[in-house]
Amino acid sequence: MSLDDYKVVLYRNQPDGWVAEVPAIRGCYALMPTREEALAELAGVFEMIAAEYGEKGLSLPADLA
Repeated sequence: MSLDDYKVVLYRNQPDGWVAEVPAIRGCYALMPTREEALAELAGVFEMIAAEYGEKGLSLPADLA
């Protein structure tokens, strides 16, 4: 599975900054100053989490949304 297989939620973090997250995967989120940076950082976070799941022989959770 890739990040494209998941719903990504993007929202403002007041007073400034943006949060991008994959609700289906616990801990898969990024907080950055701009939308673009948050989405780019989220891709890296997703890859790290996917690698950890793979090392443990686990499948990533399904996106039920």
